[in-house]
Amino acid sequence: MGNCFSIQLSCDSVIGRCWDCAAGQAMYICQLEDNFQALEDAREKLKALKSDVERVIRDAGPQMKMLEQVRDWLSKVQTTLNEVDRLIGDGPQEIEKLCLGGCCSKNCYSSYMFGKRVAKKKKVVIALTNKGNDIKGVVSAEPLYIKRLEDDLKSLQTEREELVGLKLDVMHRVREEEGLQKKPLQQVQVWLSMVEASIVDADALLRDGPEEIKKLKSNGCSNSDFGEKVAKRLENVVEQKRKGDFKDVAARDLVESVLERPTEPTVGLGTMLDKVWSCLMQEQVGILGLYGMGGVGKTTLLTKINNRFLNIPNDFDFVVWVVVSKDLRLVKVQEEIGRRIGISIREWKSKSIDDRATEIFKTLRKKKFVLLLDDVWDRVSLRTAGVPLPTKQNGSKIVLTTRSEVVCSQMDTHRRIKVEPLAWEKAWKLFKEKVGEETLSMDPIIPDLAKDVARECGGLPLALITIGRAMACNKTPEEWRWALNDLRRSTSDLRGLTDEVFPLLKYSYDKLPNNRVRSCFLYCALFPEDFRIFKNDLIDYWICEEFWDDEENEDVARDRGYHIIGTLVYACLLEEEEGNYVKMHDVLRDMALWIACKRERSKHNFLVRSGAQLTEAPKVGNWEGATRISLMENSIQNLLEVPTCPELLTLFLCRNPHLHQITSNFFQFMDALTVLDLSNSSVKELPPGISKLASLAYLNLSRTCIQQLPVDMKMLRKLKYLNLEHNDFLDMIPRQVISNLAALQVLRMVNCSFFYEATEGNILSDSDTLVAELQCLKHLNELSIAIKSASALQSYVSTHGLLSCTQALSLECFSCSKSFDFSWIANMKLLETLHISVIKHLEEMNIDCNWRLVRERFCGSLREVSVEYCPRLKNLRWVIQAPNLAVLKVVGCEKMEEIINVGKLGGVEVAVAGENVKVEPFAKLQVLELEDLPQLKSICCNPLPFPNLERVRILDCPNIKKLPLNSGSAKERKVVIEAEEHWWRDVEWEDEDTKLAFEPCFRRCFSTIRIYQPPYFFDI
Repeated sequence: MGNCFSIQLSCDSVIGRCWDCAAGQAMYICQLEDNFQALEDAREKLKALKSDVERVIRDAGPQMKMLEQVRDWLSKVQTTLNEVDRLIGDGPQEIEKLCLGGCCSKNCYSSYMFGKRVAKKKKVVIALTNKGNDIKGVVSAEPLYIKRLEDDLKSLQTEREELVGLKLDVMHRVREEEGLQKKPLQQVQVWLSMVEASIVDADALLRDGPEEIKKLKSNGCSNSDFGEKVAKRLENVVEQKRKGDFKDVAARDLVESVLERPTEPTVGLGTMLDKVWSCLMQEQVGILGLYGMGGVGKTTLLTKINNRFLNIPNDFDFVVWVVVSKDLRLVKVQEEIGRRIGISIREWKSKSIDDRATEIFKTLRKKKFVLLLDDVWDRVSLRTAGVPLPTKQNGSKIVLTTRSEVVCSQMDTHRRIKVEPLAWEKAWKLFKEKVGEETLSMDPIIPDLAKDVARECGGLPLALITIGRAMACNKTPEEWRWALNDLRRSTSDLRGLTDEVFPLLKYSYDKLPNNRVRSCFLYCALFPEDFRIFKNDLIDYWICEEFWDDEENEDVARDRGYHIIGTLVYACLLEEEEGNYVKMHDVLRDMALWIACKRERSKHNFLVRSGAQLTEAPKVGNWEGATRISLMENSIQNLLEVPTCPELLTLFLCRNPHLHQITSNFFQFMDALTVLDLSNSSVKELPPGISKLASLAYLNLSRTCIQQLPVDMKMLRKLKYLNLEHNDFLDMIPRQVISNLAALQVLRMVNCSFFYEATEGNILSDSDTLVAELQCLKHLNELSIAIKSASALQSYVSTHGLLSCTQALSLECFSCSKSFDFSWIANMKLLETLHISVIKHLEEMNIDCNWRLVRERFCGSLREVSVEYCPRLKNLRWVIQAPNLAVLKVVGCEKMEEIINVGKLGGVEVAVAGENVKVEPFAKLQVLELEDLPQLKSICCNPLPFPNLERVRILDCPNIKKLPLNSGSAKERKVVIEAEEHWWRDVEWEDEDTKLAFEPCFRRCFSTIRIYQPPYFFDI
């Protein structure tokens, strides 16, 4: 048919040929294991035969008969053995492919080809062995047999003696390792038993050897196998010597999954342990960081975690404990890990870190492990150490303890938990245990004194334990009273503190990046115990002390200050509070004073008596040589002596409410004084000698009774910071004092005068002159000011430099038009506080400009708004554009009807000044105070989320019937609502759920009686 053709084959013929082919391949696969074993056996016989022939050739030398034939055989044998070795090397991999009891393969073609090669090679080996036996029979008939036997016996004697010596050495090493609770390796035990048998056989051959040689020499007759036995035994002894060169002769019987670590009974760690354990067992947590200050109990907590693995069923193969310590050495870390997981480290001294890492990785990658890293000070490279990273797949865990939260970040922890000091109840319980009931019961007064001593420890377990033990033998109230007073001193000598606690804590101090940061840390010890330090105040001190480059601009310098505070917080040397404050733990403060007053006195030399309840200043002799002195928060009444302090840089006299007099020449011998803080004291006048402080950069006179600034103050050419806020009695600032402070960077003057003397030359009574003098300050970058006239305001708003650096602005007691345009506020990018009071004709506040610009520049920084006694003002519509507003206070505005009057605000776009602006009013508001607003009907027409609301105060606002709240407002916040009880009873709620949510928030308060005296109001 055209291009078609046909092939005719019978069905039986086709099936037959296929069966023959398949059966042949199947036989190679089925017999693979047997043929492979047979090939290995045949190879060993061929190798032994080759060795025998080679020995005979060496002995006979050139007299050997049939030499070419023997050489040809030896060459073929060597080539074949090489080929066989390669096959045997591939064997295990091919055998693993077999399945169904060896009758089938996962890769039939591969197994068939390999099985065929093995079968053919086995035949070749057997053929060579048969031919070798013939050759051996020929070459062994040589007449040198006697000489060869004599040589073999002599060599056997030597090798036997060396083998006996090696055996004794190995047995000695085994006994040493057994003393370390190790068990001899199985291969060593087998070797020793085989050596013992070999020595016995060698002794028998050596004993019979002379007789056999004698027989050969006399009649040529001997045991036909004797020479061969000697040769084989000699070869065997040499091989046993080679195998006896063991790297390790013993190991731990089984590597225990967990090794229990010693620990003492603890108090107060149970809850924290449960929290850490729960977190660690979460699937998504592979690396967990525990951080906290020194002595807080991190190592104890980690020990408890280690030991819990002994008591709770788990599937971890290893729990490995490694102390990293301050002087991180990766080699030491590797050795600890290697030793724990059963790796022999005898030869590690000659290996590189990478080689060790490879060994560790090979072991751990197949295991599920827990790695506990204690006392980590710097990042440990897990990859370099050879530790596989924990994943959900391998289920491994790593827990580390550190004093630095930064280290947690560097170690890529999935979760981090701060270990806090003990709460008071638990701290007292721990302290009582260490002191003992016997001591506490010696006198009824002792328990109360002991509680005070325990409080000085600030919940720090290390201090509680150390001081508790030290006090256990103090049986009298006098001893306890002395210890308490000693602890409260800046230079306590109480035993246990200076030799145990402080040196341990000092590691954190030493680990700080540089001396600048260390100085900043020590500076915080100038404040009293438990004192909340305002971050901005602290940074102001540091900038004026020139702790860093004076050439940095204000923003960079302040950012650096915040960075240093962050460094100290992350190192757990400071505690952050409410975002804007930091606090130093009592024991850390004591440690800092120990450093500054004793350990490094020649470098720092502090005199600190802050919060010491002093009524008199320390004797001036104690002031000599001091670089920083803090007498803040005491009851000192006067300073009548003249100290000599040529090296004094810092003097804190603040928070001494009874301090009213400072002798005129008090500052005479303080040439280096840089920071002087007199705030919150009753000082009425500055000594004339203050003008002699040529180095003074910081002067805080806020909340004092200062009545006027001396004219000579204009001589303070280096003054950078001047705070005059809340000085109710200040009535006179002479002209040209402020303008001559050419270096001034920070000036704070809000509420700096309650009444002022309206005389010529007093800038307090002439706001226009004040503004003019401020314009002379070219370095000013932070200003708080009160404007008290329309003309002064006009001059102020026309000066961009003043607007751009103002942080707090108070507009007080002047008249303006009904509609007040303060579009200029868009230029106040730093404004945080705005206070408006007694603006009589003000009805509406307008911002006629780009509202987006206002939100970005001005409102983004505004945190607090206070509006008081503006009788015609109707609303505060503009405050909706302050996204970060935290405090809003409105008092005494008689015509105020609404706070904001824009409808349906929350999260939608509304038309403002011709633009669509998305507003979320009061998203950051924390405090809302509304008082004496008789016509106020609404805060906002719709309920708002108030996600950050904390406190609401509503007094004398009878027409507010409903609060802008619903059941979704202030979620998860503990809000306090202060109001009069009769008003609260009549509040209308959005729904029943809202009522149930906010009824528990009510706190009753009472109306404030106000007495009006123009232009101010007084609260009683």
